[in-house]
Amino acid sequence: MFKILPSTPLQRWQLRTAAGLFVGYSAYYLCRSNLAVAAPLLIREFGSRGLNKEVVGEIASLGVLCYAAGKVVNGALGDLIGGKRIFLLGMVGAVVATVVFGLGQGVAVFFGAWAINRLIQAMGWAGLVKITANWFSYRSYGKIMGLLSLSYLVGDIVAKLALGQLLALGVGWRGLFGAAAGTLALVALATWLTLAPAPASVGLPAPPTNPDSLFKDETKAGQSTALRVLLGTYFRSPTFLLMLGLSFGLTALKEALSFWIPTYLVEAAHLSESAASQYSALYAVFGIASTLGAGYLSDTWLRGQRGPLLLLASLGLVPALWLMAQPATGLALPLVLTSLAGLLLLRP
Repeated sequence: MFKILPSTPLQRWQLRTAAGLFVGYSAYYLCRSNLAVAAPLLIREFGSRGLNKEVVGEIASLGVLCYAAGKVVNGALGDLIGGKRIFLLGMVGAVVATVVFGLGQGVAVFFGAWAINRLIQAMGWAGLVKITANWFSYRSYGKIMGLLSLSYLVGDIVAKLALGQLLALGVGWRGLFGAAAGTLALVALATWLTLAPAPASVGLPAPPTNPDSLFKDETKAGQSTALRVLLGTYFRSPTFLLMLGLSFGLTALKEALSFWIPTYLVEAAHLSESAASQYSALYAVFGIASTLGAGYLSDTWLRGQRGPLLLLASLGLVPALWLMAQPATGLALPLVLTSLAGLLLLRP
């Protein structure tokens, strides 16, 4: 992939690119985890106007559906307009949508702003994948994507710790949304100034591309990568369709738990909103441990077979979720279950 101390211009740019993408995508989570942190405060303030847990859940669910749709569309869009552009557009759009949500006075604004926020935020991962493919050889995709996949976990941890600290300092939910938008705007500016979309843009040769690419025939024939061609090629691939189905189901669980764990800790463990936000970071912390550990086990012991780990983790998640739905007394059990949820779910 690249050395710790890069010795060539390409290696130095690869390290710079990986660091920029990691920080940039982590920063997205300031404008994604903020609603989960603010949910108890929103319910308290707007409960008399119809914003109960059911409605907040509907807002979050609409956001997940928009995010899923955005991943399909924005992935192809990234191929058409370029990785850096779509990565930055996602940041700017998330900033604007977060500001609108923070200024909102009713349920309709919250629904609209959050749906747009999640739809636009799907540009982030699409841009990250596109830029990574431009900068790194296909032989190192596993290593670099494994590293960059940790960014959303690190981003969730940092966001919940930082936003929880803001709540502890007395900042209300509107101030929390403003701080998240302002920080992401600064990261977007830094990304625009420092990130290069491809080696050719800085006068460097492109790394080798995968000879088994789904688009190798179109590339050789010089055909245009129109949206119809891009999506048609994807949806004719059985492997892509299988991964799409798995991703949909697992992402639904991930989003639900990530969103509701702060509220769960407020109600089950009787924590304050600020403490619940910070303790909810355990979900992502154990997710990182699971990601690193499962990667090592599947490569070293299972010879690249990921299926058994996915199956065992999913089966183990069932009793953990059942216990989370039961009444709890004290702090220990809710925290253990939160940690188990991250450990068992986030690697699959």
